[in-house]
Amino acid sequence: MRVTAALILTTGLAACAGVKPTQAPPPPASPVAPVPAAAATPTEANAPDASASPSATDNATAAAAPVTQAEDDFSAIYGTAAPDADDDGSAGAGTPSYDPWEGFNRRVHSFNNVVDRNVARPLAVAYSRTVPQPVRKGVTNFFNNLGQPVTALNALLQGKPSEAWGSLGRFLINTTVGLGGVLDPASHDKVPNNNEDFGQTLAVWGWRNSRYVELPLFGPRTVRDTFGLVGDLPLSPTQRIENDKARIFLQGLQLVDVRTQLMAIDSLRDGAVDEYALFRDGWLQRRNYQITDGGQRGRDVDGDGLPDYLKDDDVPTVPMNAMPMIPTGGY
Repeated sequence: MRVTAALILTTGLAACAGVKPTQAPPPPASPVAPVPAAAATPTEANAPDASASPSATDNATAAAAPVTQAEDDFSAIYGTAAPDADDDGSAGAGTPSYDPWEGFNRRVHSFNNVVDRNVARPLAVAYSRTVPQPVRKGVTNFFNNLGQPVTALNALLQGKPSEAWGSLGRFLINTTVGLGGVLDPASHDKVPNNNEDFGQTLAVWGWRNSRYVELPLFGPRTVRDTFGLVGDLPLSPTQRIENDKARIFLQGLQLVDVRTQLMAIDSLRDGAVDEYALFRDGWLQRRNYQITDGGQRGRDVDGDGLPDYLKDDDVPTVPMNAMPMIPTGGY
């Protein structure tokens, strides 16, 4: 039970990992004043400083290098304008960082990292080494298919009936022709693979700004999205399995599967000046992108301004129905 719970953490942690670690853009060959990486914007990092000492100039010249992809992504996440706060205290479009519980969140982030490094990631590594890739793909397809009814209902609640119909059609095709969802014939038929949840529905209904919170084992969320997790739970097919052993096995497998999918972006965490801040801001920016359908709802996210890995709906988060400690009764 403890191992399974730890797996959960993995997934949440990895949800954060949608942010590329980065450093401030390197200065040009001309004299510049060093700027702290966490606070620098592309404009500030390249601003010349007449008071720079010869030694500072030499160091800046030696450090000059072509702009990296990580630096481009930093700029995409943070923008060039200073963050501005909305009237309710939440962050504006440039830098979503409404985080009044930062002290608590940082402690939870450290706890999640410990569980991830010592339990979740080792299990994911062992799983990827022992289970053939086609089998792992089938497991991923199976759990993705189980989430389609949740997507269909939330799309309908958000006023998107065509998307709801597409998700329902995808579920029916993959459940029947796809052998319970292990195969994915719906994708071959070019049926869109959407991802909607009740947290997004609450945002569409008007709860747009919500404070950030990092949950033990679940990882990054907002208060709104925490309520969304509870709202999606009754629709989970996994939670309706009465046999405890079978249900807990599937939940544990789902957690390992989610963590395995996130291994590809583990390297993005290395070298981050402030891993917590980058995870938080990147997650919130990506979440806003999802809520606004890539900016199509006309709020504050320009889809073309985000790194591709922040746009990808295939990047999973820890689902509420994968928590083994929740009883099945009453659903």
